[in-house]
Amino acid sequence: MDLIIGGAYQGKLDYARERFHLEAEDLAFYENGYDTTRRCLCYLEQAVYDAVAAGRPFELPPLRADAVVICTDVSCGVVPMERVQRLWREEVGRTVCALARRADSVTRVFCGLSLRLK
Repeated sequence: MDLIIGGAYQGKLDYARERFHLEAEDLAFYENGYDTTRRCLCYLEQAVYDAVAAGRPFELPPLRADAVVICTDVSCGVVPMERVQRLWREEVGRTVCALARRADSVTRVFCGLSLRLK
């Protein structure tokens, strides 16, 4: 599994498409769940938000061995005043930490440039 993190609109999806030769049919965008038969789970933070807002723990869907997971880094900036937003931010952080431990590679994308962390 490969994890790609970075801020909003920094080029994570473009990087993933190029690096892993992903086509449109490989991409799974969150819509009340993921199609886990697809190789790339896009914008994991949205799935985390839905779980937190519903008051339930986030559970990572089963991943393929060759999965690519893209997650927007929501940890930077001003700490939100709303409780749900703060809990979401914390849960995203815990989730990417757990994914990073399991991942074969972790890449941060910033300003369209990739930096391999693992």
